[in-house]
Parts: sequence; C-alpha cells; structure tokens
Amino acid sequence: MASINLNLRSYLTVTGGYWAFTLTDGAIRMLVVLYFHQLGYSPLQVAMLFIFYEFFGIVTNLVGGWLASRLGLNVTMHLGMVIQIIALGLLTVPDTWLSVPFVMFAQALSGIAKDLNKMSAKASVKTVVPADANDRLFKWVSILTGSKNALKGTGFFLGAGLLDVFGFRSTLLILAAGLFVVLLITLMLLPHELGQSKAKPKFTQVFSNSAPINWLSAARFFLFGARDVWFVVALPVFLAEVLGWRFTQIGGFLALWVIGYGIVQAGSPALWGMKQHAPDARAAQLSAFILMLIPAGIALSLDQDWNAEIIIVAGLLVFGVVFAINSALHSFLILAYADHDSVALKVGFYYMANASGRLTGTVLSGWGYQQFGLAGCLWLSAGFVLVALSLSLPLPVNADKAILNKL
Repeated sequence: MASINLNLRSYLTVTGGYWAFTLTDGAIRMLVVLYFHQLGYSPLQVAMLFIFYEFFGIVTNLVGGWLASRLGLNVTMHLGMVIQIIALGLLTVPDTWLSVPFVMFAQALSGIAKDLNKMSAKASVKTVVPADANDRLFKWVSILTGSKNALKGTGFFLGAGLLDVFGFRSTLLILAAGLFVVLLITLMLLPHELGQSKAKPKFTQVFSNSAPINWLSAARFFLFGARDVWFVVALPVFLAEVLGWRFTQIGGFLALWVIGYGIVQAGSPALWGMKQHAPDARAAQLSAFILMLIPAGIALSLDQDWNAEIIIVAGLLVFGVVFAINSALHSFLILAYADHDSVALKVGFYYMANASGRLTGTVLSGWGYQQFGLAGCLWLSAGFVLVALSLSLPLPVNADKAILNKL
C-alpha cells in the first residue's frame, strides 16, 4: 500500500510539474508567433525562429534520455524548468536586441527545456506502473499526455491574452515567476532516484536496436510533421492575413482546439472502447488512415472556394479528434515496447524522432505557406500521414508484455 501511494504521489507530482511547464511552453510559442509577426517578420522568418527550438529538441531527447538513465528523471525534469526560466528571461531584452539569431538562441534554450521536461515526465510513468499493467499504463499516459495538451492550449490563450493586456516583456516575467514557484515545490516532493537505471548505460546506447521502436519512431516523425506543417505558422498567419482575425481570437481559437485535443487524448482509452486489454498497432494504423483523409478533404474544399472560415474551423476540429487518438496510441505503444530499466533511453530516442518531425513540419509550414498557401500545406500534411501509416504497418499487432520482451 505504501508503495502504491508513493507511486501515485510521484505520478501526480510529475503531472503537476508538467502542467505548469506546459503553460509556459504554449504561451511562449504564441507570444513569439504573434509578436514577431506584428514586428513585420514574414511567415518564413517566423518559422525560422523555431528552427533551433526543434533542432535542439532532437539533440536533447538523445542526450537527455542517457542523462536521465544515469542521474535520474528527477534531475532532467528540473533542469528543463531552470533552462525554461532562463529562456523566458532572455526574451525580455529591448526590441533592438531581438535580432533573428538572438531569438533563435532563446528558442533553442526553450526547446532544450521542453524536451527535457517532456521526456522526463513521459518516461516516469513507466517507472511507477507495474510491468504487467498495460491497461493502467495506457490510461495513465493518456491522462498525462492529454492533460498536458489541454494546458498547452490554455497556454496559447494565456500568451495571447497577456500579450494584449500586459505586453510582451511583462508577460514573460509573469510566466518565469510562476514556473520558479513550481520548480521549488516539485524539488521537495519527487524522490531523487526516480528513473535511474540499475546499470549506467553507455552513450552509444541512446540509439535504439529494437525494430518496433525504430518503426514507431519513424512513423512518429511523419505524424507530427503532418500536424505542424500547417498548424504552427501557416494556420495562425492565414487566420490573421486572410480572415482578418485579431490576436486574441487566434490565440483563443487555437487554445480551445488544443484543449479539446487534450481532452480527447486523455479520454482515448474510453473512446477506443478499451475494456480489459490495451490496444495494439492495428489501432494506430486505422486512426492514421482516417487522419490522412481529413487535411486532403479540407484542401479540396478550399480549392472549391467554399466558405474558408467554416471549412477551417470544422476541419480543424475533426482533425484534432483523430490526431489526438492516434498520438495517444503512439505514446502508449512506445512505453509498452520499452522495458523498465531502459525506458528513458527508448523514450528519448522516440521523442528525438518526434522533435525531428516537428522541425521539418515547422520549416515547411513557413515555406509552404509562402509558396502554395494554406491548401498546399494541407496537401503536404496528407502526404506525411500517408507515410506515417506506411511505416506503422510493420509494427507488431500484440502489445502484450510477454511477447514484446522477445522482440
């Protein structure tokens, strides 16, 4: 009973810390997109500001998984919070200092911080769930991931709203102060040995030698590239330039979308109809096929000159539901495929692919919008999902622990 209570307390502490960090991550992303677009940056220039954010997320997931295995998930989680506070502070300098290289550097720190925190939070769920409880693992990781995304949406709204009320620099200081308080609380509550491997892994072990994890990681790359290729830059700029929405409207709409996306993700076990058995790769394949049809349908509708506002709003809602389920299934499968002692390494490798997909999608979002408009970005999205579906076909269709241990 004492062990169960400690595991639950650790899970709740990690989740709370992840929530607080996610609010700042969502807010800073919306702040950068809207503020620098207001300063006159082109869509491609805005996308370029996030390149280091995504690139260093790739590096961080590889190195972070190795560090967490040696030092503990507690250390990497709190290191991420400290770096995020520094990144927020850097952006409070005068406008004359806010050159593209400077902002890219600050965003690089934020990317490192975000992926340290995310890798630590996701991997810690595996360490507090018994090895034979895949149903509980699916539920707990869905709740963690879904609630995080709901709060990231709240962060979008928070960032846009505070930007309108307090301005750019005051908003950054408010976010940094709040995260510092959470850092102090979680430092006191989390066990120091959380997530440490019994054996100290070599750095060469950061690369996965598991076929299922490699296939799933490749599919994850294209899945998240498919989302960000139209969501990160193209969509908010389209809403501002073409539909004439205000900053608060854009931030509020994207916030509600991500909140709803998170709620769906958290409720994925119930939505999928899971009773006693966790889902397998077939569930991810089916949801990817359905997802592929949605951006293609939106693009076709825009080409037919239908009401763009209705098509975008309705299409994004449907896309969010299906994407949330597919993402939750992927998040469960990576933990199911990894063993307890190397979970940080495997999750780090997997989220390295995730960050690579986001980087690719972010750059293509700015470039694609300038070259082909929003419809072109949607066609790119549909193509990315098709590749993700193809890469998920070799995955084992049984996620039972006894079978996976033989892979």
